[in-house]
Amino acid sequence: MTKKECFDDSVQLLKELIATPRVSREETAAADLMERRMGAWGLAPQREGNNVLTVCPDYDDNRPTLLLNAHIDTVKAVATWARQPHQPMLEGDRLYGLGSNDCGGGLVTLLAVYRLLREMPRSYNIIYLASCEEEVSGRDGISRALPLLPPVSVALVGEPTGMQPAIAEKGLMVIDGYAHGVSGHAARNEGVNAIYEALDDLLWLRDYRFERVSPLLGPTKMTVTVVESGTQHNVVPDRLHFVLDVRTNEYYQNEEVFSFLQQQMKKCELQARSFRLHSSCIAEDHPLVQRCLALGLQPFGSPTLSDQALMPFPSLKLGPGESSRSHSADEFICLSEMERALDIYLQVLGN
Repeated sequence: MTKKECFDDSVQLLKELIATPRVSREETAAADLMERRMGAWGLAPQREGNNVLTVCPDYDDNRPTLLLNAHIDTVKAVATWARQPHQPMLEGDRLYGLGSNDCGGGLVTLLAVYRLLREMPRSYNIIYLASCEEEVSGRDGISRALPLLPPVSVALVGEPTGMQPAIAEKGLMVIDGYAHGVSGHAARNEGVNAIYEALDDLLWLRDYRFERVSPLLGPTKMTVTVVESGTQHNVVPDRLHFVLDVRTNEYYQNEEVFSFLQQQMKKCELQARSFRLHSSCIAEDHPLVQRCLALGLQPFGSPTLSDQALMPFPSLKLGPGESSRSHSADEFICLSEMERALDIYLQVLGN
């Protein structure tokens, strides 16, 4: 099996994936496709829900283990697509289709890397995991698959990074805030306006700046993104609900930030939807990062969330395509980007 044969297989598989709708939590057909192809290539795939994985046949408990991971699901297609999102279309070097860039290109290229590396002498084990529900951080995604894996030493995640290593990634915490008042007639001097009750807290959230700033990820950032209150013009609102989007850097744990915010609120109650999506990072002196540096690649910090947030071991993002194309109309990946990625992966991961 040659590198070209693996690459050609990858392009064909990506076309088939594009033609297979696979919105988060509806990835069964795509997982079936991955399982069939991996089985046909003799990779002995295992299935856990819609997660599909395979472990190298020469696995040895005494060696470190590398996880190669990318996700099979997509977001819903936006309304401004000029092409058919599920019709793979090759125009010159560009392969158009929903999920081609995020992160179909990384998904199939890492599978090619796995196929090639498993036949080569290695000083480490390799696992390939095609995970589901990444776009919604679903509990049936990678969180369901990780307990089934042997101990992992480090992971390489195939999100689109322009094949530059993202060695830190911001976490995410979504918080619901509530202010309470007393309803009354707007024409009378009665009631307690929940909007006015919330104002000071909302202004504080707008203006506060966290002290610990990351050289890679910048400051921890929070943004009020939704505000809901009132029923009609002549009724004093007795309730206000807002949503706070918090993006933590590696210097803050979500639980720490939430506790601090609770202490600062004068009138509003806060409820965190989850604490599980933490910021992640890998040391610059890690051998994988050092391999990237030796190839002239430039480490950076990524503001976007991935399955790294759920990995309890070191990880980095490195994949073909550009993050700016993700979730956009007429999404595409360049075949040359995938070909270059395959070469870089093999150089970074070679013994």
